[in-house]
Amino acid sequence: MSNKIEVDTKTFVRFWLVILGLGLAALFIWQAATGLLIVGISLFLAIAISPLVNKVASVIPGKGRKLPTTIAYIIVMAVLCLILTVIVPAVISETTKFVTNLPTMVEDVTSNLGWVDDLGDKMGIVDLREQFMGGIEAFSVQFVQDFGTNILNSVGAIGSFLAAFILILVLTFLMLMEGPGMLKMFWRKFERNKKAQKMQKALDRMTEVVAKFASGEIIVGLINGFSTTVVVFILSIIFRFSPGLALPFGLITGVLCMVPMFGAFIGGVLVALLLAVSNVWAGVAFFAYYLIYMQVEANVVTPRIQSKNMRLPALIVLAVVTIGVYMFGLIGAIIAIPIAGCIKVLIEEYGASAEAKD
Repeated sequence: MSNKIEVDTKTFVRFWLVILGLGLAALFIWQAATGLLIVGISLFLAIAISPLVNKVASVIPGKGRKLPTTIAYIIVMAVLCLILTVIVPAVISETTKFVTNLPTMVEDVTSNLGWVDDLGDKMGIVDLREQFMGGIEAFSVQFVQDFGTNILNSVGAIGSFLAAFILILVLTFLMLMEGPGMLKMFWRKFERNKKAQKMQKALDRMTEVVAKFASGEIIVGLINGFSTTVVVFILSIIFRFSPGLALPFGLITGVLCMVPMFGAFIGGVLVALLLAVSNVWAGVAFFAYYLIYMQVEANVVTPRIQSKNMRLPALIVLAVVTIGVYMFGLIGAIIAIPIAGCIKVLIEEYGASAEAKD
C-alpha cells in the first residue's frame, strides 16, 4: 500500500530556494576564502590591540580616539618590525653557517667510525663513509649556491604575502579607528529590543575573551623570550660563542610559544639546533633547560596569567587547533582557541536563556 504525499507549490519553491541559497553561500565562502581570512585576521588584531588603545586613551584624556589609536598602532607596528629585523637575519645567517659547516661536523663525528665502511662492505658498497660525506658536501655547496636563486624565485609569493599583509594592517587600523563608533550607532537602533541587547552582551563577552587571550599570550611570550635570552647569554659566556645570538633566539621562542600546543616546543628545538651550530653542548644544555621551562610555563606561568574564561579541556583545545591548522595553517592554530572561547560564550549565554524559558 503506497502513501501519497502532497506538497503545495509554495512549500516546494521555498525548499529549493533554501537549497539554492545554501549552495550560493557555500560558493561565496569558497571563492572569498582569502578575503574572509584577511578580514578575520584584521578583526582579531583590532580586538587584541584595543586594550592598549584604551590604556593610551586613559593617559591622554579628552583627545578623542584617533590619537590614542594612532599611538597604540605605531607601537605595535614598531615592535613587529623590530622582531622581524632581528630574527630573520639571525636565522638566515645561522642556517647558512650550519649547512656550510655540515660536512666538517659530520667528518669530525665519523672520522673514527671505521665500522661504517665495514657495514658498507657487507652491503656491497665500497667506501660508504666517503660516499656519504661526498653527498653531504655536495648538498651543502648546492644549498648555498641556490640560496639566492630560491629567494628570487619566491618573489611572486613574497609579493602576494606583502600585499595581503599591508591590507591587513590597513583594515586593522580602520577597524580600531572607526569600529567602536559604528558599533555604537548600530546598537543604538536596537535599544528597546531585548534579543538585540542579549546579542550585544554576548558580543561584548566574546570581545573580552579574545582581548584577554591575546594579552595573556603576549605576556607569556615576553616571559618565555626573556628567559631564553638570559639563558642563551649565559651559555655564550660558558661555551664562548657570540652573545649577539641571545636576543634573536629569545624572540624566536617568545613568538613561537604564542602558537598553541606545539609552538613552544618547536621554538625550543629550533633554537637548540641553531645553538648546536656554534657548540653542540650549548645546544644540548639549552634543550635540557627548555624542557624544564616548558613544564613550568604550562603548569605555573600560563594558568596564572590566562583568564579563567579561556580554560578549555585539553581535548577541545587539541581538536580546535587541529581543525585550525588544517584549515588556515599557522594562523588557524593561533586563532582557534579564542574562537573556541567565543563559541563557549555563545553556548553559555543562549543556554542560560533556554533554561530560563523552560
